[in-house]
Amino acid sequence: MKKITAYCRITDRQVILNGKEPDIAFSGEPGSSRLTEIYRYLDAGYPKFHKMDNLSKAGFLASEMVLRALDYDRETPDGSTSVVFANKSASLDDDKRFQATINPDNYYPSPSVFVYTLPNIVTGEVAIRNKIHGETSFFILEDFDAEKMHTFIEWAFSSPGINRVLCGWTEYLDNHCDVLVMMVEKESPKGMDYNILNINQLYLN
Repeated sequence: MKKITAYCRITDRQVILNGKEPDIAFSGEPGSSRLTEIYRYLDAGYPKFHKMDNLSKAGFLASEMVLRALDYDRETPDGSTSVVFANKSASLDDDKRFQATINPDNYYPSPSVFVYTLPNIVTGEVAIRNKIHGETSFFILEDFDAEKMHTFIEWAFSSPGINRVLCGWTEYLDNHCDVLVMMVEKESPKGMDYNILNINQLYLN
């Protein structure tokens, strides 16, 4: 039976890992500085984090916490896991930043910003970090929709050899973070039942 074996929720107000708040003492306002504080708390040792856009940072951190909770082996290439994320704003946070660099009155195009003007870059960052070789997908929805998330996850499981799906909602816009990342496993003796109701409850709580 499919189970949700771990989850992480990151918002402007809280960080929740499997129903509990990690011992993180925030010193700044929500936004990019808060993501950096979570990174330092995790002591992730991944310098590329500092070059990521905020959407990728948020998805990376939530995924990091979920995978650590599961003792995931990131040293071994993994073709049995897929990554499926969705959000509402796509890469709009970076689109706005890049637009500012091509203003005719202050023209300084930034390749480091432009590279993140695709929302699926976050799935690539997570896959590279963890040597996940399964298919990655990113969907754009009007709002969080547990039923559609359930459908996307089922699509991922329909691919041969996929036993786990790292999935969820990764929304980041104008310094506001709204992230839920879960691991759904095809066969697990532990975890909460994988169904639309539970997905929705994890997001709302």
